[in-house]
Formats: sequence, C-alpha cells, structure tokens
Amino acid sequence: MDLVAGDTREILLAIAVDDWEGLRDRARFPAHLALGGGLDPTWLDLFSEAVRGVTGEGRPSDFLDACSELDGPADAGDRTVERIDRDWLDAVARVPDRRLDAIAARWVDLLDEELGEMLPPEEKTWIRRLAAEVVGFARNALDAPDVLFCWSL
Repeated sequence: MDLVAGDTREILLAIAVDDWEGLRDRARFPAHLALGGGLDPTWLDLFSEAVRGVTGEGRPSDFLDACSELDGPADAGDRTVERIDRDWLDAVARVPDRRLDAIAARWVDLLDEELGEMLPPEEKTWIRRLAAEVVGFARNALDAPDVLFCWSL
C-alpha cells in the first residue's frame, strides 16, 4: 500500500512499470509514503478516528470514505488505485505537532480494541512513527495536483 502525490498519469505509469524507486523522486512526486503490506486499510480509518478524538473536531472523515475511484482509465496492473479526498488530506495536514503523541497513543488503543489483543511493542513503535509520517505526507502533498492511494490484496 502506498500514498502518492503528483500527476495522476505519472503516478499510474510509475506503478504500472513497478518504478517504486521513482516514487521517491520529489521533483516528480511531492510526497510518497510506502505503508507496506502489513497494514490493513481500515487501520487508516482508525487513524482518522484517533485524530477526531484527540482534536475534538469532526474531521477528518474515515479514510476509506475519503477514497474514490479515478475518472477514466486507471491501469495500474493488479493494484487498486483510488483518489484521496482533499478534505481528508487538509484535515490531516492541519494536525498540530503537539498533538501527534496523543493521536499515536489513541491510534494504538483503537487498534488494540479492533484486533482484540495488544499490539506487540515493536508494532506500537511503528504505529507511533507512522502517525507522524501520515501527517508529514499530508503536509507535503497539499499542493500536489492529485493524491492517490494504491494497494493490492
């Protein structure tokens, strides 16, 4: 799973030819965040819930609700590619740095509740780092022409 900001055609081309290294080129793609295969997309819904709970605001919406199909051809091989709503991106980008630790802690709590078990310590460390990376991605992606969520089963 990846979040990528830039020109839609350029993103689709890079994904179709498996140019994952090229996605790191900030001249072409203002932001890229590789989420890896161990993350379930619903975990980003829980991230959104953590942001809402800590900030007391009604946004961002759940992540999966903020994703929509691309208009026109979207050939990216065996991957599903969806557009991320600008409102979700804006709400995440506006998360104050001073709230990141509380959001990460709440996200871990929500994941523990969802999974019905405690995350191992190394997973908790990863989730805490990932919370900051998602916010950083959103900030870097704000001015990009488009922001896409790319994933495969």
